[in-house]
Amino acid sequence: MTRMKSIGAALAAVLLSSVAAQAGDVRIMWYSDGGEGAVIKDLLARFSKANPDVNVILDEVSYDVVKEQLPVQLEAGQGPDIARVTNLKAQAQHWLDLRPLLADAKYWDDNFGAQADWMRPDGSNAITGFMTQLTLTGGFVNKTLFDQAGVEIPGPKATWDDWAAAARKVADSQKVFAMAIDRSGHRVSGPNISYGANYIAADGKPAPIDQGAKEFLSRFVKWNEDGTVNKDVWVSAAGTTYRSAAEDFINGGLAYYYSGSWQVSAFAQKIGDSFDWVMAGSPCGTVACSGMQGGAGLVAVKYTKNPKDVAKVMDYLAGADVQKEFAERSLFIPAHKGVAAGQVDFKTDNPHVQAALKAFVESAGQTAAPAVKLPGWKWSDAYYSAIVARISQVIAGEMKLDDAYARIDEDIKAKVAGN
Repeated sequence: MTRMKSIGAALAAVLLSSVAAQAGDVRIMWYSDGGEGAVIKDLLARFSKANPDVNVILDEVSYDVVKEQLPVQLEAGQGPDIARVTNLKAQAQHWLDLRPLLADAKYWDDNFGAQADWMRPDGSNAITGFMTQLTLTGGFVNKTLFDQAGVEIPGPKATWDDWAAAARKVADSQKVFAMAIDRSGHRVSGPNISYGANYIAADGKPAPIDQGAKEFLSRFVKWNEDGTVNKDVWVSAAGTTYRSAAEDFINGGLAYYYSGSWQVSAFAQKIGDSFDWVMAGSPCGTVACSGMQGGAGLVAVKYTKNPKDVAKVMDYLAGADVQKEFAERSLFIPAHKGVAAGQVDFKTDNPHVQAALKAFVESAGQTAAPAVKLPGWKWSDAYYSAIVARISQVIAGEMKLDDAYARIDEDIKAKVAGN
């Protein structure tokens, strides 16, 4: 499953999830990157069988619905009872504090406490949900294409320039695109930080876009202009709309793809034995070789009419056995501390998957300090969105790069002023 569904299906799901819940109903707005939708359905079916008094309704939507339509619902005091989201901190005022409703709040603090601040208001000790998985950005390599082109895969300390040069050689030989990066401000932030960027000012508010960010973004624009990067990924959508390049990689059209660990499940299903692929960490800039940590959180929405039933569902899904099974079947890095510390038996015999997940775990230790702070920072999404909107305009030839930098700062200032 990809993040893009038909518009009709997405709109229908939005309408369903915004309908006021009836007594005993718990509506969950859920998007999937890979096969996790089937897993959560199976797990919820077991809950429903054991709890016939609670009617759980799973509304599966595209990621764009979660990113663009859910915020509108929340601002109107509406929405689902539970939602799977990535924009956690900036919307934290809409999440329900489950702490007084849970069977054992200490269990939650012990096992989900490390990321709890990512999804609650600053200064609060609220328990609003849990991370469905931990993610890390990183690069995927079509090893078969590199081998066929006779090009050596760059080593662990290779720079972004090294990767661009190697991927261009493969592209010229094999008649594919050299590189692609998802249309996402989050995705280019690891590279920005690797060149010294820091989005957070001393007072905790957004800092103006700095030279570190400009070092990478200028490279990225140039690579789009000279054909190194598949520019369609960033110019085929408008505004801040997310666009993944996963299908381009799956179809064998990319030598190098920078995305993240959430893609592993989809690659396992869709690539099969079509070609060999490996995860290659994050390329280096001048100061770091950093990816971006993150993940999707499952949060309770405070506008629910059935908070006790919501807490009951959340307690079930947060259980150690359920968390372990979800991680193993979804091929996700578990966010549950106890599960992560034990033996996680990922349900795959695909050697590429096992190696990729191991590589992502190892790469997590290279995450630079500014990147570690961003998941729990209120203004992260404002920064990401401004970068996507304005850099896309540069790539499309609608704006000069220096003008884009100024507009990024203006966009972010306007967002802060409006909150």
